[in-house]
This record gives sequence, structure tokens and C-alpha cells, in this order.
Amino acid sequence: MKKLIVLLVLMMASTMNFAQSKVAHVNTQRVLDTMPSRKAAEKELQNFEQRAVKELQETQQKLQSDYKKLQQEKSTMSPTAYKFEEERLMKKSQEFQTRQQELDQQIQVLSQELNKPILARVQKGVEKVCESEKIDYVIDESSLLYSNGKDLTNLVIKEVMKMENESKVNVPDLDDE
Repeated sequence: MKKLIVLLVLMMASTMNFAQSKVAHVNTQRVLDTMPSRKAAEKELQNFEQRAVKELQETQQKLQSDYKKLQQEKSTMSPTAYKFEEERLMKKSQEFQTRQQELDQQIQVLSQELNKPILARVQKGVEKVCESEKIDYVIDESSLLYSNGKDLTNLVIKEVMKMENESKVNVPDLDDE
């Protein structure tokens, strides 16, 4: 019986602790959209993707052109020569597919590398705001069905922008050297 009473008291205490916890929410997408470093990262990734697409399109056009030319010359070629050229084009086609996969992987790696410090800065901004506002839990708005709690988005944006400005001051300008 004593164990049951102790268990009930512990459950009530933990419920009261949770009830006293402060919960807030943040629209992280809005925070990210305000960050100059995020915009620069998106631009760099987009430029890389455009170069990759251009490379792949040029290679694909060359393959198609070579195959069309081979088909036109088929009647003037010996079967053995035609087979060799066809195999060469098949090998180039496989190399094209391999290159396409490599570029896809490189885009993913670049995206992760560019976004890692940005997301860390957002996390640090949320942590600083939570400390100053005495918040115990923060939920991203994208996962909320209903919210009537405290919105920390603007405070986090201010904190993140402050960190963005500080990081610009601490990075030496390579053009000055």
C-alpha cells in the first residue's frame, strides 16, 4: 500500500513539473529564409546543380548525335566495325549514367556541408533564446496542429542575425590580402 501511495505521489509530482514547464514554438523555415548564409548556400548549390545539368545535357546530346551518325553509316560499315562502334557507344552511355550518379551524390554532400553550419547556428539561436526566456521545450511550427503558445520565431531571427553578423566580422576578407 505504501508503494502505491509513493508511486501516486511521484506521478503527481512529475505531472505538476510538466505542467510548470514552459513550451514555445518556432517557425524554423521563416528563420532560415531570413538568413543571408542560407541564401548564399542555396545560390552556391543551385550554381553547382546548373553546371552539373549542363555537363550531363552536353554529354547526352553528344551520345545521341554519335548514335544517330552510327545508324546513318551502318550500311557502309562492316558488321564487325559496326559492332565495335556500338559497343563503344554503349560504354560511353554507361559512363554517362555513372557520372550522373556521381553528380547526384556530390550535390547531396555539398548540400549537407553547406547546411550543417546554418542549421547549427539556428539550433544555437534557439538555445540562447530559450535560456533567456526560460523556455523548457520548443516545437517547430511545421509539426504543430494547433498553437496558442509563445512564438519565439522573431526572437530567434534576431539572435541568428546577430550571429550571422558576428561571423562576418570574424571572417577575414580574402580580397584585402
